[in-house]
Amino acid sequence: MERSAVQMDKKFAVDRASGTLVERVMHEIRQRIAGRTLAPGAKLPSIRSFAATIAVSKSTIVEAYDRLAAEGVIQSRRGSGFYVAGHLPPLSLAEIGPALDRAIDPLWVSRMSLDASEDMAKPGCGWLPPSWMPEQGIRRALRALSRGDDASLTDYASPLGLKPLRQLLSRRMAEHGIEAAPDQIMLTESGTQAIDLLCRFLIEPGDAVIVDDPCYFNFHALLKAHRARVIGIPYTPAGPDLERFAEALDEHHPRLYITNSALHNPTGAVLSPVIAHRLLKLAEQHDLTIIEDDIFADFEHEPAPRLAAFDGLDQVVHIGSFSKSLSASIRCGFVAAQRDWIEGLVDLRIATSFGGGRLSAELVLFMLKDGTYRKHMDALRTRLARSMSETSAKLRSLGLIPWIEPHGGMFLWCKLPDGVDAAKIAQHGLGEGIIFAPGNVFSQSQSANSYMRFNVAQCADPRIFRALETALAAN
Repeated sequence: MERSAVQMDKKFAVDRASGTLVERVMHEIRQRIAGRTLAPGAKLPSIRSFAATIAVSKSTIVEAYDRLAAEGVIQSRRGSGFYVAGHLPPLSLAEIGPALDRAIDPLWVSRMSLDASEDMAKPGCGWLPPSWMPEQGIRRALRALSRGDDASLTDYASPLGLKPLRQLLSRRMAEHGIEAAPDQIMLTESGTQAIDLLCRFLIEPGDAVIVDDPCYFNFHALLKAHRARVIGIPYTPAGPDLERFAEALDEHHPRLYITNSALHNPTGAVLSPVIAHRLLKLAEQHDLTIIEDDIFADFEHEPAPRLAAFDGLDQVVHIGSFSKSLSASIRCGFVAAQRDWIEGLVDLRIATSFGGGRLSAELVLFMLKDGTYRKHMDALRTRLARSMSETSAKLRSLGLIPWIEPHGGMFLWCKLPDGVDAAKIAQHGLGEGIIFAPGNVFSQSQSANSYMRFNVAQCADPRIFRALETALAAN
């Protein structure tokens, strides 16, 4: 066995183009395991012989083997050497290409976008490209925090979350007319976690919940997980159709309504003050709680009306997040609610996720205070406005008409030419390495199959418009 390992090590040719010597050795071994030159259970060359063959020190090989063993890629057997770990599943060619036959449901765009390889275009996803994020500012903040308090790097956050950040969020919300004291604010890992906790706190399986039609597709998935009865109400450029809304209140007696007041997802619409006041009157009459998802607040050029500002956090719960504006890797959101609800929400948060992410909260606070975030958002709004104009013009040239011209944000909700099926466009795009967002993933009534949502920040790749043109011609 040792002889075969020695023969094998002569075939290694470590790529010296990039990375440290240890990283190059590790990369070479991973590549050979992936290509099955080294099969599960195969013995690796001895440390001495491998070091001699590729002309590196024995300590380099020792460190590379130790790291791979820590990752579970290889295993050490006392007195015998190192072996490739585990048993690989049978190779499936079907898994190499995109899953063209997956059902287009509320999680379709998320699954596809999160699983996408780097070479795929994602005009249907709901976040900014990594290159649009303040990478240097994040690195600077991380360096500063690494030199700070040890507890920030290692300890749990307090139940409500980092107090200085909650104090700053209170002041920021006041700029939108929302009066929320720091003790009315609880930090969360994301806007999604905030909604999940509120659903756990406020509804039981079988309760009715109103959403906009169309609305953010993950609302559908989350409410399904809570076994709620989802009632979709048509959304207009000024807000929900109030006549239909009132009918739903009388018929279904819903417990919650989840919506975006500003830069509505997927339409980009803004709630009008008239609709907001009438909506709040209906909510008060029917004891309806409104969850106002405001994660796109900082994308606005001019602040829109906020339900929480008109209501004073009586019937409205206000939530936000920095995942879309700062970093999806830095998980930090918040919920602002009535004081007598906060303790129950904190208990639920401890029960479901225990402590919060202190490091993320510290990092967000640092970037808000040092001016990085403000400068980033100023530049981002300008960049998005330019991309909005360019993408809208390209889509119009292909016959796709924006439902409205949004006043900010990243989304365009577009009507396809008559007779064109958005689901078929999405399936065609997937085959071309492009992830589109067909309208029905946003629609409870499944009445939006002639619409698609486009993220203008993700539309720089010319392949997107070539694929659209080809797919439209085939319909």
